[in-house]
Amino acid sequence: MRNGIIEGNAGDTSGGGPAGPKRMANLELLRCAAMMMVVVLHYLGKGGLLADLTKEHLSGAELTAWLLECFCAVAVNVYMILSGYFLCMSSFKLSRLIQLYLQVWGYSVFFGLIGALSGVMVETDFDTHYLLTLLFPVSMEHYWFMTAYVYLYLLLPFVGMAVRRMTKRQLQIALLILLFAFCILKSVLPLRLEMDKEGYDCLWYLSVFLSAAYVRRFGFPFLEKKRNCRMLYAGGCLLIFAGTMALREIYLHTGSLERMIRMCLEYNHVLPFAAAWGLFGIFAGIRVKGKAAEIVNRIAPYSLGVYLLHENLGLRYTWQNWLGAGRVSDAMERGGAGAVGMLLLGTAAAAAAVFVCGILVDMARRGIYSLFHKMLLHIKPYRGLVQGIESADRLFAGEKRAENAQEEHS
Repeated sequence: MRNGIIEGNAGDTSGGGPAGPKRMANLELLRCAAMMMVVVLHYLGKGGLLADLTKEHLSGAELTAWLLECFCAVAVNVYMILSGYFLCMSSFKLSRLIQLYLQVWGYSVFFGLIGALSGVMVETDFDTHYLLTLLFPVSMEHYWFMTAYVYLYLLLPFVGMAVRRMTKRQLQIALLILLFAFCILKSVLPLRLEMDKEGYDCLWYLSVFLSAAYVRRFGFPFLEKKRNCRMLYAGGCLLIFAGTMALREIYLHTGSLERMIRMCLEYNHVLPFAAAWGLFGIFAGIRVKGKAAEIVNRIAPYSLGVYLLHENLGLRYTWQNWLGAGRVSDAMERGGAGAVGMLLLGTAAAAAAVFVCGILVDMARRGIYSLFHKMLLHIKPYRGLVQGIESADRLFAGEKRAENAQEEHS
């Protein structure tokens, strides 16, 4: 970090094309790591590997699964941080919004229908609601994260301009209010707030966006020391685990707080939020060079495809057993010295397999989209539409240049 600004790609972090020359390999690597953590969360949770916390006794393997869950619970916040860190300094692009929607829509419809018609889909009914979810993936929250992201991107012309023009003190106050309302309050009160969406909404995304914008513009000295970042991430994750186990003990002894046992794991709790910043700081302080940087920069833009593939409703509850979740679960039930090892190896192998598959599928998807785009350019109405979109992009880019010029003169 230099004056709070890490020099690098100022574009979005959601993927969608080959890496440009300005991409930062260290933060691209973090994006890949965060996506693999997301896969781990879904493998453990939807694969039936997380024991019920209301059980009286948990085995060593079951505790290990929950510890792994706690160390990966930062993943979504990390992805939000990366989005906000780069988007806050970018101009709004109508073309990017359309490309993103088409990417989500393509995955939703294609793999949703394949999952349903092939018979592999489980725990989901093939009905009118399902078809509407496939056809309107953003509005129907097929992928909750993409719904939040798209809505936040729609607000970028307003939020981005405001963030770039606010003073340090103004942004501090606004950020403090948001974090108090959507993070701190729920973290300290021993009750469940009705408005609390556990971080699965655009309001929490906006809060994380503004925190990332603050760090991008003004820096945060605490994160510039590697030791602080390591302590923040490791300590935060261990506190998530300790807090979860403490709430579990309270429930087992009193029968109360059952709805709050997993509170410390929720994305908008202060512990996952702080730990996510620790992990961000760790990767911000490393350097990835040479061939390794080239490979990371090439792969990372396709990481969103990993999420859109494995979280598709047609496959969401199916792929875990394809990758051995059932065998791991059986080993955990039997117990023994090998249960923990099988859990860790099985989870790592599944995460790697899903990640590689998702990257390859998104590379193919982008190639197909590019081919269709080139073919459609021969049609006059389509060319006119593309030109109109490009004009809108230039309009917003012009506003951004005007802002920069104004800052230079002031």
